[in-house]
Amino acid sequence: MRHRVDHRTLGRYGSHRRAMLANMAASLFLNGQIQTTVTRAKELRRVAEKLITRARGGSVHDIRVVFSRMPHKEAATKLFDELAPRYASFDKGGYTRIVKLGHRSGDGAPMAMIQLIER
Repeated sequence: MRHRVDHRTLGRYGSHRRAMLANMAASLFLNGQIQTTVTRAKELRRVAEKLITRARGGSVHDIRVVFSRMPHKEAATKLFDELAPRYASFDKGGYTRIVKLGHRSGDGAPMAMIQLIER
């Protein structure tokens, strides 16, 4: 039974999964888009949108929370300096887009590209 289970485990234990998603979020913020599997993209969307919403606040507490969830200095700096002002007019959420790309040739995994929206 999966009562009250609200996330995908991605075949990893908790600390590995959180580290992987933090690294993927940092890559997304630095590059603007990354290519990954569909399930990872869907989980990454949850993490990245919460970090962007937190960065829009801009308080000292928000800075500390973002650094605790994603300890990548360059990505966090870009998040607060460039991305948070860009999304200031948005409602909470809706900062990313997932585009499905087909299947990977090696194992047939469904692939997707997750992008930051430029509205």
